[in-house]
Amino acid sequence: MKFKRIKYIILVSIFLTGFHAGMNLSGQAVPGKEENIPFLVTFGKMGQTSWGDDDFYQVFFFTIPKEYTGQFYIRVFDPDVGGEHDEIQGEFNTRTFFGVYGGKGVDPDKNYDSRGLNKGKNYKEGTLLASRVFGNEARYDNKYFTFGPFNPTAGDFSSKWNSYIFKVVVEGVSGDDGNLYRFFMSRDQENNIPVEGGNAFTYKYTFRMWNDFKSVAHIYPYVDTGIVWIKQRNFDWDDDGHILVVSRYKQGINISISGENNWAEDRIPIEPPEIGSSLDFQFHKAQGELIKNNNVVMSLESQRGDALPFFSSPIGGVPVYNPKITVKKAVKPK
Repeated sequence: MKFKRIKYIILVSIFLTGFHAGMNLSGQAVPGKEENIPFLVTFGKMGQTSWGDDDFYQVFFFTIPKEYTGQFYIRVFDPDVGGEHDEIQGEFNTRTFFGVYGGKGVDPDKNYDSRGLNKGKNYKEGTLLASRVFGNEARYDNKYFTFGPFNPTAGDFSSKWNSYIFKVVVEGVSGDDGNLYRFFMSRDQENNIPVEGGNAFTYKYTFRMWNDFKSVAHIYPYVDTGIVWIKQRNFDWDDDGHILVVSRYKQGINISISGENNWAEDRIPIEPPEIGSSLDFQFHKAQGELIKNNNVVMSLESQRGDALPFFSSPIGGVPVYNPKITVKKAVKPK
């Protein structure tokens, strides 16, 4: 498709960087503060994909800097399936598995299956450190459940990020309801106290939009070296407005959007100023009749077929369009 360039005014907050590869404290919350996303969502395995979850599981990674030697916890907000936030289908009958993994096999740069992109592959590889299955349990509704404590060295060390990596797998093991939840990586069992320099990322993002015309959701993929173009794929957007891509170089381009229960995809050229930084995918709801409880799935891959990670705290900070940048023309994808 031909991308339509539009004028778009973006108000952003610039966050201090200086931790590992630009990581900062807001990366402890998943979804992160800058993302403006209310919940992650995972349906039971008997759910309908038209409700906005294409595979009924989700994989997130948490990074702990090598220099951090204390214990930490993975806290899950509202892990049960029932009550205030979750999406009911008939009656609440869903059970959801949460598992925390460490050890060899977790690092997604060494073990591609760990990324959770291919259903049926061993995305649970690693050492299971803690797990629990939640059903309709009122004592966990609208509250945190805490996994841990964990020692950083129990993770899979990544020289790329100079950090230990842990993985959390969420899977709908029964039922058909939607489990809406959030994470926080904390130094404290009872409170959300961030681990300095930590972050979180995923390769396939399944999340809920706000029921609000004015709220704009953001997700921030990181563009590594050697990337010439990326292929975006979004699922079950329900034609709910438009999705805009902003970067240091792109003032704003619209991408193809999906309808109900289908995928849409485009190739997006990557320019030299965008290498080593984050893109900003913005989800703008349609004006008019409000589409409520819209769940959407997003993934990206490069021309090499490698998936791009979405960081809860964008690497290098929230990208700000800079019209003064001059670049050489990129090679047009074939």
